[in-house]
Amino acid sequence: MFFASDNAGPAHPSIIEAMATGNDGYQMPYGNDTIMEKVRDRLRVIFEAPEAAVYLVATGTAANSLALATYCQPWQTVYCSPVAHIFEDECNSPEFYMGGAKLTLVGDSDKMTPDALRAAMGHEARIAVHSAQPGPLSITQATEKGRIYTCDEIAALSAIAADLGQPTHLDGARFANALVALGCTAAEMTWKAGVDVVSFGGTKNGCIGVEAVIFFDPAKAWEFELRRKRGAHLFSKHRYLSAQMLAYLEGDLWLDLARQSNARMAMLAEGLRKIGASFVQEPQANMVFARLPRATHKRLKDAGALYYLTIGELEGDDETELLTGRFVCDWSLPEAEIRRFLDIAAG
Repeated sequence: MFFASDNAGPAHPSIIEAMATGNDGYQMPYGNDTIMEKVRDRLRVIFEAPEAAVYLVATGTAANSLALATYCQPWQTVYCSPVAHIFEDECNSPEFYMGGAKLTLVGDSDKMTPDALRAAMGHEARIAVHSAQPGPLSITQATEKGRIYTCDEIAALSAIAADLGQPTHLDGARFANALVALGCTAAEMTWKAGVDVVSFGGTKNGCIGVEAVIFFDPAKAWEFELRRKRGAHLFSKHRYLSAQMLAYLEGDLWLDLARQSNARMAMLAEGLRKIGASFVQEPQANMVFARLPRATHKRLKDAGALYYLTIGELEGDDETELLTGRFVCDWSLPEAEIRRFLDIAAG
């Protein structure tokens, strides 16, 4: 009963097999392998962007940090939500790679609103030499609370950034989960909505460790290549990144795995609702924050369920107090484990 993170799930067998196949013989290093040529072509088709510059790195932190650094000067600030991964979970890596540029938090939720962003980006102090200057906008899709921006919402936010001459970055660690939930195309959720660069996640959705960075403006390609090398994220034996990503994309495996994890979450959410749980946010992808009595959490933890408590402590006598747990479903989670979990929760 593992609901702690989709990072903890296994890689899909097709990814493992592709790594073994890619191990045969010799391939040129540093991204010059023939597998990468296929990855680049495939992602350009998926995003309907034939001129896009496509690169691979091993971690989401590297993808986000290097992508933002390519667009941000040290005296600028990146606008993001107060729970954005780049703010809460990357140990100041974006600031490090951006040469000290800061992050400005927008609003008080996982989803930024146009009004809040406009107020933050349009602050009069930004005009003066004494203040950090406006820089890129970074949107997380799906958000760290499991919600999804519609394409229109992304377009509205990116338009505000564009009005100030600033680009939009999309942190797509759970890109596939958001895409299948919206039922749109990759192009509609990115460059057609004003996104300039996207971190396209694979690790959370069945890969071993690979993320793509896609620039819709190829003019940024050379700078990114230099930053990736200088930042020690250019793999010598790059083919093992390429092999993962190609297998992930072939036959739309990336979409199938996202549909599976989203479906597992829908099953879990329906069961939690039936036993009286309430949700902090209505589940939309593969993550939910659910409020349950302390006694229920204790029962689940005693039975071996693994997940994070985000609000409240497990220890305490008040069995009626509601504690909030974060539950994440990955592609491999068996339905039988969900049923077992719900049976225990129901008491």
